[in-house]
Parts: sequence; C-alpha cells; structure tokens
Amino acid sequence: MPEREGAATAHLARADPLQLAAFREVVRKFFQTEVTPYYESWESTGAVPRELWRKAGSLGFFGMQVPEEFGGGGGGSFRFNAAITEEAQAAGVGMGAFRLQGDICIPYFLHVANEEQRARYLPRLVAGELIGAIAMTEPDAGSDLRGIRTSATRGSGHFVLNGAKTFISNGTIADVIIVVAKADPGGDDHGGLTLFLVDRDMPGVSSGPPFRKLGLHAQDTGEVFLQDVQVPEGNVLGEVGEGMSYLTRNLPQERLSIAVSAQASAEATVRRTVDFAKSRRMFGTSLAKFQNTKFEIASCATDVAAGRALLDSAIASFDAGTLTPAEAAMAKLFCSEMQGRVVDRCLQLHGGAGYMAESHVGRAYGDARVTRIYGGSSEVMKIVVARSLGL
Repeated sequence: MPEREGAATAHLARADPLQLAAFREVVRKFFQTEVTPYYESWESTGAVPRELWRKAGSLGFFGMQVPEEFGGGGGGSFRFNAAITEEAQAAGVGMGAFRLQGDICIPYFLHVANEEQRARYLPRLVAGELIGAIAMTEPDAGSDLRGIRTSATRGSGHFVLNGAKTFISNGTIADVIIVVAKADPGGDDHGGLTLFLVDRDMPGVSSGPPFRKLGLHAQDTGEVFLQDVQVPEGNVLGEVGEGMSYLTRNLPQERLSIAVSAQASAEATVRRTVDFAKSRRMFGTSLAKFQNTKFEIASCATDVAAGRALLDSAIASFDAGTLTPAEAAMAKLFCSEMQGRVVDRCLQLHGGAGYMAESHVGRAYGDARVTRIYGGSSEVMKIVVARSLGL
C-alpha cells in the first residue's frame, strides 16, 4: 500500500495554547513522579521498566497523531510531541526510547501500513503494550543504505529473512521491529529495499546483549539477528521494493524529533548552568560575577536562542505539511552541533562537579554526542542541504 499523501497536513497546526499547556503539565508531573526518582537505577540496568511504557501510553504519549479509532488523540500539532521531549530534558532524563516509539516508529504504521496492520499493531503501540524499533543499520551499512546485506527471499506466502542489524535502539526489548531488507539484490541501486514487520517471537529472531554506550545509559541499544525468519506476506509494510521511498519520506520527522531533543537539552543545560554559577562561590564571590562566566553563558544563550528560532520554524512547517528534507536537515544539523558546543562549555563552567556522571551536565554531555551521528550524521545533513542548493 503506498504511503498516504499529506500525512502531515495543515489541520495538525491547531495547537490550542491552553490544551498544550495542560498536556505539558501532565507530562511534567509524570517525569517528576514516575521517572526522576528512579532514573539513576535505570541507567545501571540499561532500560526503563515495561510498566513505565504502559503508564506513558495511558497518558497519550505515543499517539498524539493517531486516530481515535486506534486509541490515539485524533491528530494534533507536533508541538505536543515536542513537549514530551522538552519536559524530559528539563527533568534531566533522556527518554529517547519514548521518542523513538511516538515520533519515529508509529508514523510508519500510521502512514504506510495497511488497514489490517494498523488494526493489529497501532492500538497496542499507542497503549505502550508493544515496544517498537526500526532496524536499518548493519555492520557494513550505516549512512549508506545501499550497503544493506539483509536479504528477503520470497517463498510460498512468505519471505525468508537473513541478516544482522546493529546499533538498534530498543533492539533487545522491542516486540515488533521494522526491518529493512533487500527483496531484490539484483535490482536498482537500493536492491529492492523493502520494509517488513518482524515480531520478536518469530522463530529465528534473536538479539545480543545490550551495548555499553558513552551516554543514553537508560536507553537500550543492541543487535538484532535474523536467521531463516519466515515473515508472512501480510507483514510486508507498504509495497515490495518501495522501502527506500518510505524511509526517505519519514526522515524529516525523525530528524525534526532529534533536533527537538538536542535543542531541549541545550536549553535545560544553560538554565542549570545559570543557577550553578549564581550559587557557586569562588575567591570570595559567586562564579556568576566573573566576566568569563558572563561571556560564556551569554554565548551559549545566544546559540540556544538561534536554535529555538530555527526549530520553531521547522515545527510550524511540519504542522503545515510543508517541511522539506533540507529544512529538517538544517534543523538537525544546527541544533545537534549547537548542543555539543553549549553542553561542553557549560560543563567547563561546572569544573570537576560537571565531570561527575551523576551530575545533570555530565549526563547531558555523554548523551549529547550521539545526536550528531544517528538519524543521519552531520556530514550527511550537509550533503542534503547542499543538494537542495543545486550543489
């Protein structure tokens, strides 16, 4: 089934300020009571408990754009999605796995899946009963999807999948995985890339242990192995051979989501650094009194303000259905690079305290580094922007 055109249409731009404020307050309370007190322990275990997914689902975290018939909110501005990420960063927790569920995985079910697939998966994904993942990256295929080797051989009423995926967020805990595979290795440059819905309990599906990462310690990342996995034809997502077009169409939302996270992280880190500078005593006065402190924080605040302006423009374009791949790439490129600069400078102002893993700025520093890599590296974003300029 081809992707429905106008997935992000102008009606989504209606973000009633009172509704958004009320939703933001619910989200803020959720993170304060259900996440912050336990987050450090979840960083040690490498994932958040399943029950938290269901609690988040009951509050509508995963279904703001999903029709009510599937348990969603019936459509709303992307600013509601952004509010979840912003409040998570304000609370000092990443929760990128939630963003992956609502901003990246569910749109494939919403806009590419057929009616039967939507009815089968969407209500449980929205409710947090199922956890989703998307498996593109392989040991020899990252930014260049032409290097994908996972194969899908057509059988009688099914496809047989073989291959290995790596660096997969939610990779060891996901119940349903959108797997990118080659259904026609001898075809065009993208080898008939096709998307398959692979259930965790299908014979031949396995995962390695979660990876130990520089940051995002409470977010599972791992490998997915596929050995002679028989996937019914009814689990083909969209049309055979059209996988690249679906991935390309969904990338602007994915990159916008990453930009929101980067921006929110930088904003929260600057706020915390201002508070720290005012309270930290050095040489008989507060750290905030020193000219270098003022200049550093002023530069960071200016960077953050520029990122906010660019991001708000991108969100407005997304809500209106006019966000281009280049505009999304610009937002991700600037906000992720800016996040790296700001968090690094803020950590420097914190001194030794900022280098501690349990500090907010230390956690933000470790978490920030990957935003310039996943969802398309900064180098890939520059290529996308350059192409839009005819270069």
